[in-house]
Amino acid sequence: MKIHEYQAKQILAKYGVPVPRGRMALSVEEARQVAEELGGRVVVKAQIHAGGRGKGGGVKLAADAAEATAVAAKILGMTLVTHQTGPEGRLVQRLLVEETLPIAKELYLGIVLDRAQGKLVMMASAAGGMDIEHVAATTPELILKEAFEPATGLMGWQARKLAFGIGIPAASVAAAAKTMQALARAYVETDASLAEINPLVLTEDGRVVALDAKFNIDDNALYRHKDLAELRDLNEEDPLEVEASKFGLNYIKLDGTVGCMVNGAGLAMATMDIIKYAGGSPANFLDVGGGANKDQIRNAFRILMDDQSVKAVLINIFGGILRCDTLAAGVVDASRELGMTLPLVIRMEGTNVEEGRRILRESGLNFTVADGMKDAAEKVVALAR
Repeated sequence: MKIHEYQAKQILAKYGVPVPRGRMALSVEEARQVAEELGGRVVVKAQIHAGGRGKGGGVKLAADAAEATAVAAKILGMTLVTHQTGPEGRLVQRLLVEETLPIAKELYLGIVLDRAQGKLVMMASAAGGMDIEHVAATTPELILKEAFEPATGLMGWQARKLAFGIGIPAASVAAAAKTMQALARAYVETDASLAEINPLVLTEDGRVVALDAKFNIDDNALYRHKDLAELRDLNEEDPLEVEASKFGLNYIKLDGTVGCMVNGAGLAMATMDIIKYAGGSPANFLDVGGGANKDQIRNAFRILMDDQSVKAVLINIFGGILRCDTLAAGVVDASRELGMTLPLVIRMEGTNVEEGRRILRESGLNFTVADGMKDAAEKVVALAR
C-alpha cells in the first residue's frame, strides 16, 4: 500500500525524524491559510502516488500567501504527468504546503529488504534529489549500504559510518545518525516494504531534515496496523484493482489486450510470459487463488469485462484445491449471468479435468478449449486480434 508524502512525514515525525513545518490542504483556501500560518516563503507540492512531481510541474515555490494561493489554484485539479504515472497522468486532489528551508546539501536515504542477504539494507548517497535508479545504474559507487537485522535495528556505528561516508560534516553527524536509526525503526515497526527520504537535506545552519518522504506498507501486514490501513487513498488506485481487493482477488492492471484469469501467482506469471511469446500482450495479472469458489470466479469475470482494453480472455487453471469441475461450473454460470461476449479460451489440467471439460462441452456456450499452454496462448492472441 502506497501512502502520500504528507502521511509518510507524519510517520517519520512520530519516530523523531525532523520534517518541515506544513500541512495538507484539500482546497485553494486551505492552502492560503497554511501559507499564512507559515508566514513567508512556502513550497506547494502536489500529493499523488508517483515520483517526478517537480519535473511535471507539481512542485512550486511561492514568495508569500498570495502567490501560494495562485500556485495552489494551478496545481489542484490538474492532471499531473510524470515518468511514473504514464501518459494518462494523475488528478491532483491534495496539496502539501510547507515552509522552505535554507538548503546546503541534498542527500539520499532509503531502506529495502535485500532478499539475497535475507536482511534489511540502509542505503545512503551524497547524490540526493536525483532519480536514485539512475544513480544506481550509472554511478553505483555513490550508494553506500549497511545491512541490519530487524530485531537489533541499525546500529549507531553503522549510522555514523554512513553519515561520514556521504560527506556530512562532523558537527551534524550525530543528528544524521539519529535520523537514520529512527528511519530504520519506522521501517520495521510499520512493516514497510520501502522507506525513502529523498532528499534528506543538510541546512545552512547544520540541521538534518527530511524534505521529502516515501513509504510503501506491506499489504499482508495491514491487519495489525489499523491506523495505517486508514491512510489508504482509493482515489490513487486503479478502480478495478480496488474492486478486486474487495473479493480477495490478486489483480494488477496492465496495458495489453488479453485478459488473464489464473490460479497461483507462479502460473499467472508464466501465463503472461507465454502470451508475450505468442505475440500478444496481457491486460492484467489476475490470481484467483488456489481455493477460489464460484462467487470469486464470477467477480473475476466481471472485473475482466469492465476493462475496456480486453479483447479476449484466457483462463489457465491447474486443478488442485480449485478442482477443474468447480472452475468449469463457475465459468459457465458467470458467462450466462453476465452475458459474456468476449472470446474465451480455457486451458485446464489437474483434478477432475475430464469432468470439467464435459461441463464446458455441454454448456452450449462458445468456449475455445485449448490443449496445453502454448496452444492456449496462440489461440487467445489470435482472437484478441
